Amino acid sequence: ARTIPAMPTAVKKDKRLRPSALRSFQQTIWDYYRDHGRAMPWRETSNPYHILVSELMLQQTQVPRVLEKYREFIARFPDAAALAKAPLRSVLTVWQGLGYNRRALALQQIARIVVERCKGKVPSSLDELVKLPGIGKATASAILAFAFNQPIAFIETNIRTVFIHFFFFDRDTVSDEEILPLVDQTLDTDNPREWYYALMDYGTVLKKTAANAGRK
Repeated sequence: ARTIPAMPTAVKKDKRLRPSALRSFQQTIWDYYRDHGRAMPWRETSNPYHILVSELMLQQTQVPRVLEKYREFIARFPDAAALAKAPLRSVLTVWQGLGYNRRALALQQIARIVVERCKGKVPSSLDELVKLPGIGKATASAILAFAFNQPIAFIETNIRTVFIHFFFFDRDTVSDEEILPLVDQTLDTDNPREWYYALMDYGTVLKKTAANAGRK
């Protein structure tokens, strides 16, 4: 990945990024994504249910394994109604290989709630999403960004890696509370969905090239 210089002076005393640093950071991330962005089936859709499925799968499973199972799951259970009425044995059979079966149970519970209480539509608000089984704030925020293109700031492991690399390179420990304001400031509010894809892809390559890239 092409990198910009580490930026300890990029953050002002009021914890705001200098405009030049903001532009440089965004340009670097977008440039990398345009040349090296990863193709994934859940990036090719804005169907909220399909994205919900991918986010639950990705919670505790590596991308290559999810790629193998995602298409099979969607083909078998193409919408919330199909998943809600499916026998649990069928759901677990398709889920087999992903591990942590409680995620499959939660996903079917979510499907039933969506069908019974939400007219078959995945909720589009943070408050509603975090009430669903197996969905915390980070997963809910990811669903809002990827399914509804909402400009909401959140952190996951690859995003964390990117911000540590650029803004906290000389620190041994960094908290999410320190990172989140920078995620918010740098967010492309016109295209949050692809911006987060770009951040995650850049973070993935950093993990392969930088020692202890996601340190806490």
